[in-house]
Amino acid sequence: MAAPVFFTPWDVCSVSQGQDCSAPIGKKMQMLTYILSFLPLSDQKEASLVNRAWYCAAQNALRETNVRYNIPVSSASLSAIKSLGLRGISCISLTNLDGSPASHQVLQSVAYHIGPHLESLCLAGGSPTEASFLALILGCPALRTLDLSGCNSLFTSGTLLAQPETARCVRKALSGLRDLNLASLRNLTDLSFNHLSGCFPSLERLSLAYCHLTFELGPTWGSISPQASSPSQLSFHNLLQFVQERAGRLRALDLSGTGLPPEALQALGRVTGLQLEELSLHSCRDLSSEAVAILCRQQPGLTSLDLSGCSELTDGALLAVSRGLRHLLHLSLRKLQRLTDAGCAALGALHKLQSLDMAECCLDASVLSMIPALGPSLKVLDLSSCVALTNQTMQAICTYLIHLSVLRLAWCKELQDWGLLGLKEPIEKPGLSSQLYQEVKNQAPDPQEPNSDPRGPSLLMLQALQELDLTACCKLTDASLAKVLQFPQLRQLALSLLPALTDTGLVAVARGCPSLERLALSHCSHLSDEGWAQAARFWPRLQHLNLSSCSQLTEQTLDTIGQACKQLRVLDVAMCPGINMAAVRHFQAQLPQVTCIQSRFVGGADLTLTL
Repeated sequence: MAAPVFFTPWDVCSVSQGQDCSAPIGKKMQMLTYILSFLPLSDQKEASLVNRAWYCAAQNALRETNVRYNIPVSSASLSAIKSLGLRGISCISLTNLDGSPASHQVLQSVAYHIGPHLESLCLAGGSPTEASFLALILGCPALRTLDLSGCNSLFTSGTLLAQPETARCVRKALSGLRDLNLASLRNLTDLSFNHLSGCFPSLERLSLAYCHLTFELGPTWGSISPQASSPSQLSFHNLLQFVQERAGRLRALDLSGTGLPPEALQALGRVTGLQLEELSLHSCRDLSSEAVAILCRQQPGLTSLDLSGCSELTDGALLAVSRGLRHLLHLSLRKLQRLTDAGCAALGALHKLQSLDMAECCLDASVLSMIPALGPSLKVLDLSSCVALTNQTMQAICTYLIHLSVLRLAWCKELQDWGLLGLKEPIEKPGLSSQLYQEVKNQAPDPQEPNSDPRGPSLLMLQALQELDLTACCKLTDASLAKVLQFPQLRQLALSLLPALTDTGLVAVARGCPSLERLALSHCSHLSDEGWAQAARFWPRLQHLNLSSCSQLTEQTLDTIGQACKQLRVLDVAMCPGINMAAVRHFQAQLPQVTCIQSRFVGGADLTLTL
């Protein structure tokens, strides 16, 4: 399942508590709901403001979308919780949760108003009391996903669900739970894990990422003979017993950051009846290529595999993956520094691959050799910090991977204007560098001319892009950015740390990418108030904007943004010496929803806007 899009309870639109859109809908409403479901979420929000019928249709469309509502735990949220309950919201995240009476009151309200139809609940990082937590989940009989990552307070005493009668009630209420996240729980033990997991007989997905697992090597290593559950530690032996018991149902495991050794991975892989589809082993640094090769033979049905940060892995692991996991859709190899051309080239055999993360792998020739083989199925490519990536590789991406929706090239410092424009890179001669900018400008196609086509495989070929990250590609200039950033449907763009980006480029990007919702321009010191005066009107959908350390900006830019970008939620102007707290307060007067956090840095401020 794709990661949910996050909204606050007030994001879609304000509505009276009596406006109930949960009633059965007629054919006209069904048709309108169907039409609106094709729109991006930001456009659905706009459509919901037309009239009551459109509002209800937009809400119906959102119910069918993977949308999570963030609810801050405070008494001010109680009316919003009641309103969300009327809308039939099924996916929420509670923030700032603690053991206070106010938190208890909010949890009671959630259980009463949202609980009956709640399917996904996230309490990550919260500190609820055991009593309030139990009261909440007992009121959520439709729950399918529960995130308790970082909720250490629930496991401190070790008595959660220790009473048989309480456990029986929870098991009856949550028999349909499929997905459980227990990541980063320092107090989790065999006993508490068994009490909790025993209440969820239908569990299919489990995360124990960054929990402290203990591994006891010995002559019976990998055996799953009965053994007493430990009240003081979380042991791999206990986990292995759980996996054996649930092998017929378990489809996804996340053991990232647990220090899983090769022997433990092999023991997991050979559990009878286990058919994993997703496995995350991020930062399990002791894993060997041999262990990965054995895993690929044991679990050939894997569709998602994360080996990021497994620093001992070599080409052998990639060869095994390419030969044994032909159904793989998602692969992450971030920070694998020991790979060579041979291993990377083998990835071309994964014809179904949809997303590939090779950030910080520093292999240009390898990437170049595999790109033609990856083909049309690839939608997400992350090559961030591949510092040797060249213009030739960029042009190969634009030639063969035209269906990409996400492209991340942050910190690819050798990437130049030629690469983005699809032009042949000239042989630089002494004294010629001052003429390069004008040469690029003259050769590049003019986006304003209707019949102006790219002269080569330029970035313009990637018209399906929704997200583009060019952070710290420091050799890029207005000459290419103004020409190729012409993506009407682009939602996220990062151009931070581009020292040559000026107002000219900013305005051209604004005209070419009018649908942006997230924009990062930090440390772009040549951007000025004049540039923003021209650019801001093209970005009415902006929700997140980072302008930190843009040294020329003043309160004039804040006024411009406040007038043009009414959907803005987050604005970062830290380390902007021309913007003081008086300007911040004036900005708050324009957008009363603004919550101001005074910058930790002299001369700047961080603004968090909550809509």
